[in-house]
Amino acid sequence: MPTRRRILALAATGLLALLTTACAGGTGAGATRATAPLVLVVGATGGTGREVVRLAISRGYTVRAFVRDEARARELFGDEVGHVVGDVRDAAALPAAVAGADFIVCALGSNSRRDPTNRPEVVDFGAVKALAQAARAANVRHFVLVSSMGVTDPDHMLNRIFDDVLVWKKRGEDAVRASGVPYTIVRPGGLRDGPAGEGGYKVMQGDPKVLGQMARADLAAILVAALGRRDALSKTFEVVGDPNGSPPDWERFFSDLRTDGR
Repeated sequence: MPTRRRILALAATGLLALLTTACAGGTGAGATRATAPLVLVVGATGGTGREVVRLAISRGYTVRAFVRDEARARELFGDEVGHVVGDVRDAAALPAAVAGADFIVCALGSNSRRDPTNRPEVVDFGAVKALAQAARAANVRHFVLVSSMGVTDPDHMLNRIFDDVLVWKKRGEDAVRASGVPYTIVRPGGLRDGPAGEGGYKVMQGDPKVLGQMARADLAAILVAALGRRDALSKTFEVVGDPNGSPPDWERFFSDLRTDGR
């Protein structure tokens, strides 16, 4: 029979193990929202941003939304998401927004027709540049940027329609690369609402002139899958939906892509 002292020692050891496990957290079944990696979603109330927020929550991440309208964010996401209220065009607001974030998904998009102050050079370039620099200063582990197919074509029709939007998106990409923050840049084709998983993806590099579109929910799946993956770092690629394709193998999806500059 074990002595009373032995029983107390065993109990203490078991309690210590439980406390250690609880504090360690992680991404397994025992991980809690408090110990999960923190993803800051910029552009969270937009069409793509909403899909990123919902998917990241379902994958167990802690999510923070950087928004101008907190009431709108709470209407969309309730209390499952933390909020930082500010304007991405105000560089002084960015350090507080990125503080403590492990990852950033930037799904910004300008709309100067709806808001003349929301011009591409201010949002798609200026705000993205400032955000990347703030992320680097805060030691963010991974910055995932949503850009667009066609950014290397200055004569693209979207530049004529939307104030050189693709020109400024390309400059935003370059600013992210120059910032020193670990990054992945995703250039989708046309985006539409609708469910994810209706086929596969056609992934390209070099900005080929290819027409195509994809569901925002499918784009969100790529963005969230990229988070924290070493084989996704320093890579830029284009993607459209492929209705005849198969669901992606995430273990190979990024590793098959070449690194920027190679």
